[in-house]
Amino acid sequence: MRHPEEYVEAVLSIVEQIPRGRVTTYGAIADAIGRYGPRRVGNVMATHGGGVPWWRVVRADGSLPPSHLDEARQTYLEEGTPLRPSGNVDLRAAFWLPPEQA
Repeated sequence: MRHPEEYVEAVLSIVEQIPRGRVTTYGAIADAIGRYGPRRVGNVMATHGGGVPWWRVVRADGSLPPSHLDEARQTYLEEGTPLRPSGNVDLRAAFWLPPEQA
């Protein structure tokens, strides 16, 4: 994967595969791609993620940035995503492991 566009496409492709009611983390996506880290995935999502189910990608503690929380919470309820009393996603119940990318 030499071109930045290929990395963006790999990230977005993984996000599109996350099932309803499930989530994955920025780090899990980075690990599946095998290149860069969670911050790079976050940058891709911030810049290009509007057309994919962005609410299904959360931080390692199951949280989203505060600016996304209200919109995401409504979607979590509609999709049946398990939540903790804190409002964070319950990663034990909702985590989806992305497939490794070739």
